[in-house]
Amino acid sequence: MTQSRKTVLELLCRMEQNGAYSNIILDNTFSRDNLSPRDKGFAAALFYGVLERKMTLDFLIREYSDIEFDNLSCETVQVLRMGFYQLLYMGGVPENAAVNESANLANQDSKGFVNAILRNFIRDGKEINTIHLEDNAKLSIEYSCPKWLIKKWLATFGEASTLEILKGSFGRPPIYLRVNTLRFQTDDVIAALLKEKFAVKRNTFLDDCLELERVNNMGVELSDAYRKGMFHVQDISSQLCCKLVRPGFNQTVIDLCAAPGGKSFTLAQMMNNRGRLLACDLYGGRLALIESGAKRLGLDVIKVVENDSTIFNPTFPQADTVLCDVPCSGLGVIRRKPEIKYRPMKDLEPLPEKQKKILDTAAAYVKPNGTLVYSTCTLNPDENEAVVDEFQRRHPVFSPYFVPVGSGLPDASRYNLFPHITGGDGFFVAIFRRKPDAQQLTL
Repeated sequence: MTQSRKTVLELLCRMEQNGAYSNIILDNTFSRDNLSPRDKGFAAALFYGVLERKMTLDFLIREYSDIEFDNLSCETVQVLRMGFYQLLYMGGVPENAAVNESANLANQDSKGFVNAILRNFIRDGKEINTIHLEDNAKLSIEYSCPKWLIKKWLATFGEASTLEILKGSFGRPPIYLRVNTLRFQTDDVIAALLKEKFAVKRNTFLDDCLELERVNNMGVELSDAYRKGMFHVQDISSQLCCKLVRPGFNQTVIDLCAAPGGKSFTLAQMMNNRGRLLACDLYGGRLALIESGAKRLGLDVIKVVENDSTIFNPTFPQADTVLCDVPCSGLGVIRRKPEIKYRPMKDLEPLPEKQKKILDTAAAYVKPNGTLVYSTCTLNPDENEAVVDEFQRRHPVFSPYFVPVGSGLPDASRYNLFPHITGGDGFFVAIFRRKPDAQQLTL
């Protein structure tokens, strides 16, 4: 596992210095490096684990180091994080191996320093002593989550749901697939994937949704079943969002922030590939992903459009349904990108203004008696409830629209989809219906 640890150290240092997204940097490295499947599995677990538990690990470094944290080199910090993580959370790694491999990763000047810190931690029983901290600080260290975010979740969702969100923020999320219902039966897709050695099962929460229990060595998007257009990869919360949109046959639908296309594909299938669906994105390169995916799935109802969703486009038609899945902080996808939760609160403050602009623009495309859906992949009330509350105050021609989603969820006009409930990403969805006699909106 020596090479896999070296790879993780390199990745963590690059993350710290360049701020890259964890999933992208890991995928790029794995496509280049000649690691065995076993080494890749170990490296991914250690890499994501260190990112997930960074605040906890840094707390321990500060407790055990006689050198100020800010005076430690980036490489030494990453080596110590890796060592502490293996000792605390990777039970299959022997203590001696965790210490010795960490010391070997360190440069010559810090080998003894790393070795001493980790061995002292073992002698102390590998305890994280937070008894002197107040309650929110304890939660922050235990779950490696900023205090400001914990405080916001407690105020919005209460203690029980906040603890579930925190507990569910670790580990790799399940991989969910959406069956291409236009061309295939769910049983046929399951059989095809089983034939290719994928362990797959029906999701009991949502029809036509499959969950991979295990991914074989090549990855599901390289499978014959994928190439044949039998499914696309889409998180279950995103699929539930489409169920709440509920487009009809022969309708005009606009997906304002569509890339990489998962929602557009599902909506087109729900429309039975009949009608018109404009899939929009600001960047032309991302639209190519939608076009290629639609072609693979046999969806010709989708038309891609390069468009700035914050600015009204007079060439767009009036639509029966408009979905705006807006850019957001991503605090519902922490399992996929653990680094997201460490962004300073001030970095998130400009987002609601952009989200309000997109929602205002989206409203102007909706026909009388049409449906407007606002969604995010965040669990931040400033980007969710606050945005739609203000929209409703400024646009009384839109009323909350109660949609029965089923799957054990209560009928509502807005939903917080929690990972511990759906098994998927954290999502927010709000549905509005425009009044039948409403005048055309102008911007």
